[in-house]
Amino acid sequence: MTDLRALIDDPSIPVVLRTTVTSPFGRKVRMALLVLGLTDKVTVEPADTLNRDDSLRRQNPLGKMPCLLIGQEAFFDSHVIMEMLDGCSDHGLLPKQGLPRFRALTSARLADGITDAALLVTYEGRFRDSSMPSARWLDHQRVKIRSALAVFEANPPDPYQVDLVTITLAASLGYLDWRQPLDWRADYPVLKNWLKQFGQKNACWNATEANKT
Repeated sequence: MTDLRALIDDPSIPVVLRTTVTSPFGRKVRMALLVLGLTDKVTVEPADTLNRDDSLRRQNPLGKMPCLLIGQEAFFDSHVIMEMLDGCSDHGLLPKQGLPRFRALTSARLADGITDAALLVTYEGRFRDSSMPSARWLDHQRVKIRSALAVFEANPPDPYQVDLVTITLAASLGYLDWRQPLDWRADYPVLKNWLKQFGQKNACWNATEANKT
């Protein structure tokens, strides 16, 4: 990854993160930039996923964020970007190899799945006529959220460790607090306390909080 670090360190090569301050996936990356000491290397520019004229559509054909631009080259999917950034630092968001690495990747994907399902619940209300919500679809997504939360409730990661898993889980729980697809805090007291501890210990949490409307 030394070639990647050289690109990011090169002041003649612009490095831009396309995201919004309210995107849970973008928040993951913004937290990682703080933890890895890379915030001064990356410019954050807003994107509008619903605007077909937004240049994001050319940078990522799916029109999704976050999207990391290094010069003229685009990299997308928050997980891909997190792995790239991890390779640019000695901090280590992930174990370098072996089963510990793949266990961490699996746990992070599970936490991402909470956000994915919560987004689908949000989109159901945003894009479908208010008289036509699918109760079956909403229940299907909420079951996914609860199932994943139950796994972390039973075996939460260390809240005082900042890594790929904890960053991803915190971003997911933060999104649940904002969009409220279900009342997770009432049913998962261990995770409720876990998020409090994570926020108290890790400055990247409060630093990436947005005034959401």
